[in-house]
Amino acid sequence: MQMSRKKRSKGLFKWVVTLFALLGIFVGTQSSLSPNLEQVWSNLITRVSGTVDGEASSLITPSEGQARSVLTENIKQQLGDQITWNGHGAFIINHNQTNLNASVASAPYAVNRYDSAGRPWQGDAWLNRTTRQYRNRQQTGNGATNWRPAGFLQATNLTDGPSHAYDRGHLLGYALVGGLSNFDASESNPANIATQTAWANEARAKTSTGQNYYEGLVRQALDRNKQVRYRVTDLYDGDNIVPSGAHIEAKSSDGSLEFNVFVPNVQNNITINYATGAVTKN
Repeated sequence: MQMSRKKRSKGLFKWVVTLFALLGIFVGTQSSLSPNLEQVWSNLITRVSGTVDGEASSLITPSEGQARSVLTENIKQQLGDQITWNGHGAFIINHNQTNLNASVASAPYAVNRYDSAGRPWQGDAWLNRTTRQYRNRQQTGNGATNWRPAGFLQATNLTDGPSHAYDRGHLLGYALVGGLSNFDASESNPANIATQTAWANEARAKTSTGQNYYEGLVRQALDRNKQVRYRVTDLYDGDNIVPSGAHIEAKSSDGSLEFNVFVPNVQNNITINYATGAVTKN
């Protein structure tokens, strides 16, 4: 039975790759897609890029109270005065406007920066369609790893939500920057990976806006041949080793895409000690 499932998975993957090729030709010759085809395209890209949420049905959106639990005075100071709950797990910052400069006359790039305490802090990139990665991690040698970022004290067999507490949370997502030959898009790049809850990393629905949801908006823009300035900043409260959340900003050169949001590093079925990464089941 197990071998049969593997064969079916391989067959499905080959079918999806073929469909990608056809859709890619179409996207490259069209300025826009119909809403239905656009959704199909986005969903297929997400699956093949390895960022698919395997627990979609169990990604329960955190309550506003839980999301606000990480908004300490320190974190709010880093985000600024305009912080608005979006109703779906995240916060809109500065009326969704960013100060990113999207008029960049250079080749695509992606860089990581540590903060003064040596923690993974920021990913900054200038993206276009050539930076996109459509192959899954296994194909590119960026698959499973035993390396763990600071505070990655995993909890499993959880109920009433995702079955595990943590993912290796990326600053710059594999599907966005994996096409850059000089960037380490693996899950063991210490400058690009931090401890992130399964919800904050994987949730990708309009009603559950984790980081993958906002990355999806950027993926779709790149697939339409847009150029996008993109920045993700992990925010830490004091000396904590687990970030309180991810401040995510994007702006396309033509102005068709712009957002400025904060995805809190929380999950409905756990409570986190951000100083150590220890998890308590709710």
